[in-house]
Amino acid sequence: MYIFITILILIAAILMILIVLVQNSKGGGLAAGFSSSNQIMGVRKTTDFLEKATWALAATIIVLSILTAKFTTSRSNLPQSQIEVQQPAPLAPTTAPDVTPTLPVQPVTPPTE
Repeated sequence: MYIFITILILIAAILMILIVLVQNSKGGGLAAGFSSSNQIMGVRKTTDFLEKATWALAATIIVLSILTAKFTTSRSNLPQSQIEVQQPAPLAPTTAPDVTPTLPVQPVTPPTE
């Protein structure tokens, strides 16, 4: 499911790039080809369609990204960091080794008289 949603995000992003490239920042773009004739998809209707398609694709990408984040967090119960993997299990107090420090003992030499 995660891979499927990621592929949908990529497709929506590519479509959004193409739609934004077709638009012109000053209202031209694809609509400029229809300026001389008033067809079914006239100047105003073309820009409305491109604007609505841009907003729809943006909303689609946002929703799919949220779904991807949801599936990523609930995907596995494995440890999320190397610290959790390498940390040993705590020992019971009765099985803990004796770690009291020992001082080196100086050899006792008998006094010479």
